[in-house]
Amino acid sequence: MDENDGDLLWEIDQDPLVMKYINGGYPTSKDDIKQIFLPRLASYRNETKGWGLWQINHIESHDFVGWLLIRPMDFFTDKCNVNNIELGWRLKKRYWGLGYATEAAFAAVKTLWSVTNIQSLWALVDPKNVASVSVIKKLGMQHHKSAIHKDPLGDTYADYFCLQKTPNA
Repeated sequence: MDENDGDLLWEIDQDPLVMKYINGGYPTSKDDIKQIFLPRLASYRNETKGWGLWQINHIESHDFVGWLLIRPMDFFTDKCNVNNIELGWRLKKRYWGLGYATEAAFAAVKTLWSVTNIQSLWALVDPKNVASVSVIKKLGMQHHKSAIHKDPLGDTYADYFCLQKTPNA
């Protein structure tokens, strides 16, 4: 996804249930998409390395389902680590519980292990977000710690999960 996808990013962020564990359920304004989120995306988007937001679409209808995040851990801090990659996802509510997040995340893990030299994948989640924790556990990620996640947009409490690359991955 890129700067031309602002309307899709805005659309998914309008559902209070989608935003519940992100910011307490508040919709994102079009101005915030344009002034904050698209510039953030542009700062870490790197097609060569696979970093960015990857659009998830329904195979048959081509409808926009949501997106999958791939970027270095702590990208917006002085502790950015390009060998540790963060995975995240956001899906429209009507696609929850159908396996799309898990399928997209598995595809990302398989691809990242096969075409990069990264050693670990991470997911950060609000511990009350049971559905995302379920996806994380299906990926085989293990709980690493619970801590405040630092971000210029605001610090949040999160559970950190990690998946280490195995020799035959």
